[in-house]
Amino acid sequence: MKIAGLDIGTTGCKCTVFDEQGHDLGKAYRDYPVRRRVGGHEIDISVMMDGVYAVIREMTEKYPDIMGIGVTSFGETFVMTDEAGTPLHTAMLYTDPRGGEECAGLVKKLGADRIARISGLAPHEMYSVSKIMWLKNHQPEAYRAAKHIFLIGDYVVWHLTGVARIDYSLATRSMAFDIGKLCWSEEILNAAEIDASLLSRLVPTGTVAGCVTGAAAEKTGLNPACRIVIVSHDQVAAAVGAGAFDGETAVDGAGTVECLTPIYDRLPDIGVMSRGYFSVVPYVIPGKYVAYAFSYTGGALIQWCLNTFARAEKAEAEKQGISVHTYLEQQYEGQAPTGLLVLPHFAGAATPYMDTGSRGAILGLTAGTTLPEIYRACMEGVAYEMRLNYDALADSGIHFTKIHATGGGAKSRVWMQMKADILNLPITALKTSDAGTVGSAMLTGVAVGVFRDLEEAAGMMVRQRETFLPDPERHARYMRIYERYRKVYQAVRPLM
Repeated sequence: MKIAGLDIGTTGCKCTVFDEQGHDLGKAYRDYPVRRRVGGHEIDISVMMDGVYAVIREMTEKYPDIMGIGVTSFGETFVMTDEAGTPLHTAMLYTDPRGGEECAGLVKKLGADRIARISGLAPHEMYSVSKIMWLKNHQPEAYRAAKHIFLIGDYVVWHLTGVARIDYSLATRSMAFDIGKLCWSEEILNAAEIDASLLSRLVPTGTVAGCVTGAAAEKTGLNPACRIVIVSHDQVAAAVGAGAFDGETAVDGAGTVECLTPIYDRLPDIGVMSRGYFSVVPYVIPGKYVAYAFSYTGGALIQWCLNTFARAEKAEAEKQGISVHTYLEQQYEGQAPTGLLVLPHFAGAATPYMDTGSRGAILGLTAGTTLPEIYRACMEGVAYEMRLNYDALADSGIHFTKIHATGGGAKSRVWMQMKADILNLPITALKTSDAGTVGSAMLTGVAVGVFRDLEEAAGMMVRQRETFLPDPERHARYMRIYERYRKVYQAVRPLM
């Protein structure tokens, strides 16, 4: 018997299969296009669904005894469909600029503080409600024809099982979920003039939706008895996959987006959280919550640096049989800070500013500055931004004493040591870079009886690679530079 995690991202989806001992047996991946233009950022949900069917079929051809698949996805994006689940419009991504006026109108009706205390979110146009309102105003025929409003995870679950269910954490990304009562907020939906009956039924994270339909079995090659598990928003799945279950441990998701996820053993102070635009999200363990502190450009900034400046270095690294990341890290001597200041807002500012108009900056360049210095300074900029978020969360009740790191960036020993030194906390890099699919499979394994509970699942599937301890001397040096970094946004923003 095999279990699998299905992780649906904004630009691609992957399905990873595990055996009953939690060993990774392999994965399939498909990407799909995102259309970005001045007036909107959109994704074709039908093309995404074709990718989902393809990755599952690729794995069922190798492992026909997959008997449980957990579904996790990115948040905010929604799609209205007809009775047959056919999309009635092209779906807007969270970065889409539409919905600002609608969000402002909702705030005028209810007040920003009231919305935050209900939903756990500081009001922002990135969330689903604002964009549903926009679509209703600008494409009223689509809204009138709608029989369902799905976010991405429950859309996929519906197509696999015929059951419309969504977990609490993904529902939170709509800005229409009541985090205290764990239900759709009538107050917010009524103010937004959205029909609550169109939304999927709410269930706890890790709930079995049901078995695959005959049509889904034919498209995917799955056994009709295979059970589909409603997992969560991808960041919650990643926290589970990192083995973080209490307030002592936070998660550093070092992927394209950099995300620090602390866990709260009780509901945090909503006032503090909303000031920094930090989400408050119900966790898989009842009574516990997580928050997201993130930068839009984590690994994306490093990739930009390589794509823009490192063509010759890529060729040299290839000759030496090493990655260009390793090559550039080796070119920078020692562990000393560069002294450069990189504001990593190359795709706008996320928490604690949520300023999509902010732009990136590199300060302190001289005629003698080298590419390895710029490369390392980009790493430092991402780490300083996380320190900024850590400080902004200080009064919210965080008390974590260690961090588990996942994602591609966790493979860099240089970056892990740098983050440990800047945050002044031990960081343990995990062996898996796909914590979302691991967490999804862990919850699936519990739901279908492979594991007794998450602790047993974590013992089998969460594997540590190396722990990096902070160096007091380097921490002090970084903090002197960080005091300057804290002023960069306020200095640069008025000029851009």
